[in-house]
Order: sequence, then C-alpha cells, then structure tokens
Amino acid sequence: MAKAQQRLSQVQSHLASSEADILRGRENILQKSPDDVVVTCALRTPLTRGGKGGFKDTAAADLLAHTFRSLISRSRIDPNLVEDISVGNVLAPGAGATEYRAAALVAGFPETTAVKTLNRQCSSGLQACVDIANAIRCGMIDIGVGAGVESMSSQYGPGAVSEFSELLDNHPEAKNCKVPMGALSEQMASDRKITRGVQDAFAARSFQKAEAAQKAGKFRDEISPMKVKWLDPKTEEEKEIVVEQDDGIRAGMTVESLGKIKPAFQKDGSIHAGNASQVSDGAAAVLLMKRSTAERLGQTILGKFVCSSVVGVKPLLMGIGPWKAIPVALEKAGIGKEEVDVWEINEAFASQCVWCVQELGLDEAKVNPNGGAIAFGHPLGCTGARQVSTLFNELRLTGKRVGVTSMCVGTGMGMAAVWVKE
Repeated sequence: MAKAQQRLSQVQSHLASSEADILRGRENILQKSPDDVVVTCALRTPLTRGGKGGFKDTAAADLLAHTFRSLISRSRIDPNLVEDISVGNVLAPGAGATEYRAAALVAGFPETTAVKTLNRQCSSGLQACVDIANAIRCGMIDIGVGAGVESMSSQYGPGAVSEFSELLDNHPEAKNCKVPMGALSEQMASDRKITRGVQDAFAARSFQKAEAAQKAGKFRDEISPMKVKWLDPKTEEEKEIVVEQDDGIRAGMTVESLGKIKPAFQKDGSIHAGNASQVSDGAAAVLLMKRSTAERLGQTILGKFVCSSVVGVKPLLMGIGPWKAIPVALEKAGIGKEEVDVWEINEAFASQCVWCVQELGLDEAKVNPNGGAIAFGHPLGCTGARQVSTLFNELRLTGKRVGVTSMCVGTGMGMAAVWVKE
C-alpha cells in the first residue's frame, strides 16, 4: 500500500512538473527578442475555382506579381531592402523559376532582389516561408519574402506527374510515390474506418464556417482584390472583372446535400468532390525580417515564426503527415497541444484531416475555425503561405496568441510550423 501511494505521488509530481514545463514553454515563446524572426505583412489573393472561377484565365505569374505589389503597398517596405524571395509552386514546369523571377521584377522589386522557387508538394508555400525565416535567422539575409502560387486552371492534370523510370518502378516503396492521392485517401479512410458520414459531417462544418466567416467579412483584411480579364464561357466575351472574395464557398451546404454527391475515385467509395479540397487558383505572400530590423524600419509586427518540422511517412499513408509533423514542431517549441489557440490544418481530404485531428486529440473547435480547403480551395503551392495570413488574421480578430499551420504532403510527408501573434 505504501509503495502504491509512493508511486501515485511520483506520477502526480511528474504530471505537475510536465504541466509546469508546458506553461514555461508557452511563456518562453511569448517572450520578445531582437533576434525574433517576425512577420510584418501577410496577404493573399482570393482563391477561385479551377477552370470556372475568377482566375481561370489568369496566369500564375500574374497572380504572383499582383500579390507582390500588394505586399509592397500594404507593408510600405522599400523593395530595395528585400534581399531574397522564395516561392512555392507545384505544377509549373521548373516550379515556375523563370516566370516568378519576372513577376518579382514586374511588381517593383529591383534586380538585386534574388528569387528562387521550390516544390515540396502541398507544403511548398510553407517551406518557402520557413526557408526565408531560416535564412534570416542564420544571418544570410535581413529581409525576405516567402510566397506561394498555383494556377490549377492551367496546369492541373495527368501531366503533373512524370513517367517513372524502370529503376523507380521496380522499387516497391518508390513506386508508391506515384499512386494518385484520391486512391490513397480512399484506402486510408477504409483502413482507419473513417466513414463517409463522418467525412461529410466534417466537410459540411468546413463549408458552414467558411460561409459564416465570409458573410462576416473576416477574410477581408487578408485578401487583396485583383482586377483580371475573364472569358465568359456562355458568350465567349472577354470581360474585365474584379475578384474580391473566394468563390468556391458554397452556401447552405449540409450533410444531407453532401450525401447526394457521387464518389469520385471508387464506385462504392467515401470520397467525393464535396469532402475533398477544391481544385483552385491563388497566391499568397509573407514578409519576414528580424524584430530589430522591423522596429528600426517602423514596420508593424503581426507576430513571429517560432519553429517548424518536416517529416516523412510511408507514401501510401501520405495523409497522416500532420499527425507525425505536429508533435515534432510542438516539441521544438517546448509547448503542448493544449497551449495552441488555433490550428490551421490543410483539408486535403476530410478523411485524412479527421483522422489526424482525432489521433492527435485536438479540440476540433480550434481547428480551421473559418473553414478550410474543402470550402475555399487548395491551390497546391499557395496553401502553406495562405495559411499564415489566415492564421494571423484569426489570432488578431480573436485576441489569441499561439497558432500552428500544418499539412500532409504528397509522396508521404508532413510539415508543421508554430507561430505567435504579437
């Protein structure tokens, strides 16, 4: 009895110690330092439906040029001070390296501002922001921009995946890298018993939250409207329109209405167009620098980058990426999941997002409080940077402090990052 009491006392002491460590971790990341890598501006274009929406006739580079112009205008940064730009992109040949360097010049950045592009699938936009943050942190640059862009209207389709060589095709795990994500997600939903009803309920909530947020004007401050030329499919007349808001958000979506949509990947499957991320177009950009630099330049500080993680998982289980990446990021930050106020977790498919949220034991009320990619789209290279603007906007509106962005990544990876609002 005495031993049992002693063991109970030890456990209680350990739990109290763990809780104290977590509280100290939150206190630590809320502290300010001149060396903090801070965000002074984060914005995006509206996200529009691929092949149908407001940007269906607009090139990705034009979306990016507009976003860069808006970033310069809104932040009032001297573009000559920006040393490097990193742009995430998935579908353009060469990740759009040539076009996006040109877009930066068109937007007003001088020839002295370097530009690179990268492709880490669905986390490309986040990776771009993290690369800039790390370059600032190590002293390589003082000021940079992390961005992401995708025109799925013009470049999405079977050609997005190259043919595998005999060497790759003959390796079982390597070969799995090219299995379509829809098929992977169907298998995952079946194996992990995530029913269509559960997926549709999650998707309906995403649409409902996004509809409510849009009606309340919650996205207005993070969006930069854009004037574009648009070909009317009915009249074939070219018009000039102003795209001001996300056009994929469907009003009045319910579990019942989603239940009428046919499965997309298997005849008896559970995944369909209503409970998976929308094919869409859009761009986003994030301005980063050290706190000391921001203060010297009189820049408004939205918040700071704390840390990030990137992990690999089995290619056939790519959807579990956030489940593995988020704990690594939290450990690096020294905080527990209870200390996170808002989670922006990409809704590639309701099946994988639901599973990750459940397995991590997250409070779903904190997850994508204004809806997610199911409701307003997932322009592949853009999403990771878009989440940053959405997260800081929500933290500002609610007076909360700590947020996490995360996503699963095609071919079997996951990525996450921890951010703190000023």
